[in-house]
Amino acid sequence: MHARRWLLPSLADCFFLSLLAWLFVAGSGWSGLLADGDTGWHIRTGEFILDHQQLPARDLFSFSKAGEQWFAWEWLSDVLLAGLYRALGLKGVVLAAALAACASLTLVLRHALWRGANSFLALVACLMGAGASSIHYLARPHVFTLALLAASLWLLERDRRRPTPAVWLLIPISALWVNVHGGFLALLVCLGLLAIGTAIETLLDRPPQPRSWQRPKRYAILTGACGLATLLNPYGVQLHAHIAAYLRSDWIREAVHEFQSPRFRSEAAAQFEILLFAGLLVAGRLLARKQFADALLLVVWAHAALVSVRHIPVFVLIVIPPATEEATLLWKRWAARRPAGSLAAVFDQLAEDTSAGFRRTSLVLGVALVLLVLPRWPLKWPRDFPAEKFPTGLIERYASRLRGARVFTSDQWADYLIYRFYPQQRVFIDGRSDFYGPELGKLYLRLTYAQASFEEAVGRWDFELVLAPVEWPLVSLLRRDARWGLLEEDRLAVLFERPRDALPLKKNPQTAEISR
Repeated sequence: MHARRWLLPSLADCFFLSLLAWLFVAGSGWSGLLADGDTGWHIRTGEFILDHQQLPARDLFSFSKAGEQWFAWEWLSDVLLAGLYRALGLKGVVLAAALAACASLTLVLRHALWRGANSFLALVACLMGAGASSIHYLARPHVFTLALLAASLWLLERDRRRPTPAVWLLIPISALWVNVHGGFLALLVCLGLLAIGTAIETLLDRPPQPRSWQRPKRYAILTGACGLATLLNPYGVQLHAHIAAYLRSDWIREAVHEFQSPRFRSEAAAQFEILLFAGLLVAGRLLARKQFADALLLVVWAHAALVSVRHIPVFVLIVIPPATEEATLLWKRWAARRPAGSLAAVFDQLAEDTSAGFRRTSLVLGVALVLLVLPRWPLKWPRDFPAEKFPTGLIERYASRLRGARVFTSDQWADYLIYRFYPQQRVFIDGRSDFYGPELGKLYLRLTYAQASFEEAVGRWDFELVLAPVEWPLVSLLRRDARWGLLEEDRLAVLFERPRDALPLKKNPQTAEISR
């Protein structure tokens, strides 16, 4: 019987593999994980660390801020992505990201069932969560935060119901997490809200015996210990100061899509909206029962998700377990009033019978994942970044001109140029918006919209080529400028070239000194 438990696939295994097939195997799913060009510079940063056995102290990728101090905050993720890339190519990179995304949802499903949720309700909620979060399933370090947060939330809930020493595992997890991704702050926020919520519950409690502050103290100490553990990174408290400044930056919130509020005009947004309303309704019921810790978590992260779409996957992980648990309580009350042979009673019993199959994992899942890594597995793995997002064909045709040239292009396409041509390639600006800052970032945006003098920018940074999306207003300006020659245009991009003698250079002394 024990052997069968490990050898027969479980429903949790089937859910994990079905998610993998639905989100990433079907259609162009694997390539969708490469829809963000930041993956490119993450890989090259990791390779630098592997090759030099040290973290970079200065910028590796730009000519606009050449030689300036730069920190590889997510260095451990960079090393992981680079190692997978060297071993398996882009296949290894996208597979790791896909497994992390599917693991986060599988953990949330099992967490919800552990809390007593109806298996069918939990399954539907997790599928909606996958749809709401799918736009953020990218081969970037933040996807590892999702898996770490899902596991941490379950560990915390287990401790709240039955305190054990296992919760202190969050301290080494925090030390690991801080080197993986800045999303470790999500755990500290959750811990802080838990400490505050349990303190409010204790304060408002009126038992016959004196109040016990044991739980608030426990979670306050845990919050502090995990916070101290996050100082175990190569940059110490500078990392925290950097992230705080990054999150407060007005220009990043204005310019970077993932920091903006969601637009409710897509299927993914509709799924988020359903979960949002469910979470707020559940928060109201929790407040009525004076369960302030759970209510605070839901309200704070619902607000965060409405302010910034990058927080939607975090909200999904937080809302599903309590929302499905509450929905199950309501369902059971309604089903209890139905006759024994009614559809509601049968549905309830079927959900109960299937729950056990979601509470275990077998060796079959491990075998399936090993098969995915095999080189002859008949799946369409990406060989390059998606041509729907990046002008890969045009860049390949003009590789000899682009490699090493000073190119003005979008930050996303600059990421791809780093991926293709580093170490020969330097770029004007790429996806590291925190590094370039508001002055250069806003200038970049004004140049793309032809709201700043491109001639002055050429004089300062000596642009030789412009690789621009066809919809940029700058493209219309350069078409009319006889000093720029059109090399090629396709449905996605336009490539212009400036002959060396076409425009006098007006380099300022500071830029010239950096170039030397």
